[in-house]
Amino acid sequence: MASFKRYGLILMTTAASAALSACNGADNVASPGAGSVVIVTPTPTPPSAPTPTPTAPITAAQFAAVTPQGTPALSITADEQLAIVNRGTNNNVNGTNQMTGVYPNSATSLTTAANPATLGAFFTSTNYAGALNGPTDTAFQGWTCNSTAAQFGGTGAACTAVPAVGTGGSTAVCPTGTIDDGLVQTFRACRIPTAVATDLTLPKIAGVFYRLRGQTEVGTDLGATGGAGVTLTIEPGVVIAANSTEASNDLLLVNRGSKIQAVGTLAAPIIFTSQQNLANNGVSDATQGQWGGIILLGRSTTAVCATGTGGASGTPCQQAIEGVTGRFYGGNAEADSSGQMSYVQIRYSGIAISDGNELQGLTLGATGSGTVLDHIQSHNSADDGIEIFGGTTNIKYIAVTGADDDGFDVDNGWRGFIQFMIAAQKVNGATANSFSTEIDSNGAEDLLPRTWGRYANFTFIQTAIAPAAIRLRGGADMTFVNGVVKSPTGVACTNFIAGEKSAADRSTIREADASIQDQGPPVFNSVYFSCNGR
Repeated sequence: MASFKRYGLILMTTAASAALSACNGADNVASPGAGSVVIVTPTPTPPSAPTPTPTAPITAAQFAAVTPQGTPALSITADEQLAIVNRGTNNNVNGTNQMTGVYPNSATSLTTAANPATLGAFFTSTNYAGALNGPTDTAFQGWTCNSTAAQFGGTGAACTAVPAVGTGGSTAVCPTGTIDDGLVQTFRACRIPTAVATDLTLPKIAGVFYRLRGQTEVGTDLGATGGAGVTLTIEPGVVIAANSTEASNDLLLVNRGSKIQAVGTLAAPIIFTSQQNLANNGVSDATQGQWGGIILLGRSTTAVCATGTGGASGTPCQQAIEGVTGRFYGGNAEADSSGQMSYVQIRYSGIAISDGNELQGLTLGATGSGTVLDHIQSHNSADDGIEIFGGTTNIKYIAVTGADDDGFDVDNGWRGFIQFMIAAQKVNGATANSFSTEIDSNGAEDLLPRTWGRYANFTFIQTAIAPAAIRLRGGADMTFVNGVVKSPTGVACTNFIAGEKSAADRSTIREADASIQDQGPPVFNSVYFSCNGR
């Protein structure tokens, strides 16, 4: 009976609807009124937004690489490394990629920032992690060149572009103290003598570049306690290119006691490059190792001493610099000055002479705190972007792009500060075992001075298939503040190594001991980690 009533109701409703349609036309809809039948089309329920799959917390094995070292072999476990980082404040070890090249995607700091000015008067106060304050920060624009390794934007030309030498080379006259080598393309080549024995100034002259041929030295080594040497002054906008027509290692070396004054400007940086870079399409983003680089040698302290120096010898500790023969660095003058380099590009340098004996983009040997280094780019070095052997020099605004080995390599008792630093490796990766930064003390981990540094506002874009982006070993002491670290799949963020003492006394992570300048385990505050391809 219930079914019969339901069918009857359906028939009656159908008939009423048919009558209503006949009265109003099949294509018209009547205005609702008393007794009208209103058919309401239901609003479809919008599909719910998919819930993103949360990224699982990083494991210690993904975050940190373990490297046993010494006899018997000692190691710092991945769990211990992660715990050391988590001991700091405002670190994010579970970050995911929030970067477009070297720029963060947002103007909001990736993690709550610390104030690096509390580390010392050298540091500028900042409120963001990384070297750049959001996607519109212009601090690295203009004085840098752009490449696939890092696009800084702004007015900076491509690193492959011919530098702005200018026109008029055919009639230009080489300045006093240089040697006229004729025309290269349309440019006048004015060669710097291999021995700069008196003060020399290289002015900006339209159509002129200055040529390095072989090992070019400023002054002679005046020793750890000698007097003042000579000064090489380079004016803004000057281009210095290494000679491509002979086989010797072209490099510029400033000996102890002498100085370089290479002070460019934002609009007119000084460019050190290869002669191949002076021709259109003469270099590419893959070009490297076409000349040696720049070496500055000073009289500050170093931990590793040549035989017969340091200790009870009565002679200050000093050591031969790598890459050349018989040139020494070191002394006791922590405030020593090797001059100033500001707004400088160093392109396509770096030569591996033998294993452990290389020329970098920029090499510092015991340069002192009186040496001023800021706004420097090392691009496509075939070895490290910058290597620091001892000394007490501080650095601000430095970019290492496309290096084939480490970005920042510090060792032999360097004690200093670096702020606003970028290491952006090649897009296709540097050579294996290349780190964004490699930090050592020395082979004997308790030699003094102990390597001790502070990095603030740093961005490390690791691409090489190395154990990690940050390698810290040899009992070195470091504090990292306001950083961004990004590494590819298969590459950890940290690699702490201890190779001396015992399982109960591992130098790199043991507790502080002021008697041997040991600050204790490394410190990380306000660092955003995007590790292992996350």
